[in-house]
Amino acid sequence: MTTTPQIDYKTWILVADGEKALFLENIGDNELPNFQVRRVEEQENPPSREQGANRPGRVFDSSTARRSAVSDTDWHQIAKDRFAKELSAILYAMAHRDRFKKIAIIAPPKILGDLRGELHKEVADRVVGEIAKTLTNHPIDRIEDLLAA
Repeated sequence: MTTTPQIDYKTWILVADGEKALFLENIGDNELPNFQVRRVEEQENPPSREQGANRPGRVFDSSTARRSAVSDTDWHQIAKDRFAKELSAILYAMAHRDRFKKIAIIAPPKILGDLRGELHKEVADRVVGEIAKTLTNHPIDRIEDLLAA
């Protein structure tokens, strides 16, 4: 379920996709947000074709004497899934050190779902809202405008 978050003073915002994450803190209020970057996480994730070592395999069907290709592993998607797990571990460490009391998560639907499934209860209890959108390449002032609207 996607809920529009209430971004109050000292609320943290995680803006993430499968390759980049911005940890922002609102030092303004709900009506005039002022987001400050507290941490940036990036992962280098080239396309699968650049990550695979070999060509996709082929299977020989002895009953028909036909050969067919086997689909290749999607290394790019695997790296995105791994990044969601890493983000959840970072969030848990930050929550455990009491770096934030409230957090809003903004990510594409797939990443948001992956993150939601990985979040520790200590972090999940602090989530005040979620938005299923990709905003990682937007400037900070644009993200402020979108969340204040």
